[in-house]
Amino acid sequence: MTQESQTSPLNMDQIKIDPQVALSLPAPIAIRRQVLPFSCQDGLVYIACADPGDTAGLEAVQKFTGKKAVIRLAESESLKRAISRVYSGPQTDTRHGRSGQHGTYISSHNRSLSLDIDTDDAVELANKLLHAAILRQASDIHIEPEKDAVRVRFRVDGELSNFCALPTACLPSLVSRLKVLSGMDIAERRSPQDGGFSHRYGSGAQSRAVDIRSATLPTRHGERMTLRLLALGAETLTLDHLGMTSANHRLVEQLLQTPHGLVLLTGPTGSGKTTTLYAIIRKLVAAAALNIITVEDPIEYEIAGVSQVEVESGDKVNFSKALRSILRHDPDVLMIGEIRDAETLDVAIKASLTGHLVLSTLHTNSAAGVVTRLADMEAQRYLQAATLRLCVAQRLVRRLCQHPGCRRKRSLTAAEAVALGRPDHAGQEIFDPGGCVYCDGRGYSGRLGLFELMPVSAEIARQIAAGVPEEELDRTRISHGHPSLWNDAADKVLAGQISFADAVEVVDMV
Repeated sequence: MTQESQTSPLNMDQIKIDPQVALSLPAPIAIRRQVLPFSCQDGLVYIACADPGDTAGLEAVQKFTGKKAVIRLAESESLKRAISRVYSGPQTDTRHGRSGQHGTYISSHNRSLSLDIDTDDAVELANKLLHAAILRQASDIHIEPEKDAVRVRFRVDGELSNFCALPTACLPSLVSRLKVLSGMDIAERRSPQDGGFSHRYGSGAQSRAVDIRSATLPTRHGERMTLRLLALGAETLTLDHLGMTSANHRLVEQLLQTPHGLVLLTGPTGSGKTTTLYAIIRKLVAAAALNIITVEDPIEYEIAGVSQVEVESGDKVNFSKALRSILRHDPDVLMIGEIRDAETLDVAIKASLTGHLVLSTLHTNSAAGVVTRLADMEAQRYLQAATLRLCVAQRLVRRLCQHPGCRRKRSLTAAEAVALGRPDHAGQEIFDPGGCVYCDGRGYSGRLGLFELMPVSAEIARQIAAGVPEEELDRTRISHGHPSLWNDAADKVLAGQISFADAVEVVDMV
């Protein structure tokens, strides 16, 4: 057991806690001794404590973890909150509880620990997986049946990593439990289903609810289930937290003052379009007294002061019916989760022409690609020119952990500088992912948006109406001082916010 020298106590509110490591210690010991194992790196367990002089308590923790311990002093209040988060969920001490089958924990750090879950108890297993995913700040849980086991993976900061492997025998009861929570038909196993539920976690002042969207899919080895955890960190859904440059931020705020027109966000699935939409809605709510109505499938975050409509797969509330009805409620702002077909697009264009600000998303690769996509959906070019106000293309990339000493500095090579379009910056200091206790040794903490904005000026509107190709629209956008996605990525690489490798992986080098 060793104690690392440190300049200041750990702020446990900023630590990415490994749930498997933390839950290896029984709650009574952690609460009584105010200690918490929170990460395992290179065979060492890192333990946060309020009193490094409590050698008896720390030795007890080391016995439970079974690994050499590294002691780190933590801020007392943040440690209390962390312990409350970890042990507020359902707990089972399998060392003294019922016997049962146990999963094997597998992680990206090549650790192997007992999962400490009685897989004969489907309720407990489901609760444990949800609790672990929330602690890990995962956005998705993937339950994937294979020939000899059930693989469980979490998506954290956009990256999938193994969490545990469960016995195949536990799959039917686990999926049935999650189906009951989701309002699905537990007897139907041959057709895909989707549903959702709300899960409350934490206790006291820290108690919060997370909305979960679930979907099943029949596979060769059983039903696969995916759970998407919504509203984690919803308080950060503001324009200030998306990663926009100050110039782009000012431009978006300026264009949002437009009383009518179309604002379209574009990018592939998982690029953060919906997150940006919610941030825009929050900005509009805070700025003025507006009648804002949304049509979504599904509603991902609840926003006070906004009327949110969730469409159904059936005929009662679909996009077209909801939109036709909504326009009778005199909205100032209408948000459509996604423009999927010509009928929805027609309503959006008519609404923007009749004095409404309409916000929505599309699937294209660039801001200028919006024009081509809308034309494919039979929107006349003159109508696009009359209604489009702003097109935004975006991507999400992992943010390097910014705590001192985590990132590994190096020099930008000449080839990389050319690839970035910045040959004069060869030799400049950039950063690769490292690893520290704050990011659980992963080198990343959260994600950052990359943005390409095309405000539809009078010149661009004339070009759209004239039917010019995307390439010419791009040249005009750049001449107006609005850089491409790749330029935004290059700026963030040079600023030490993202790695060169991640920039290349996420954005085409154009």
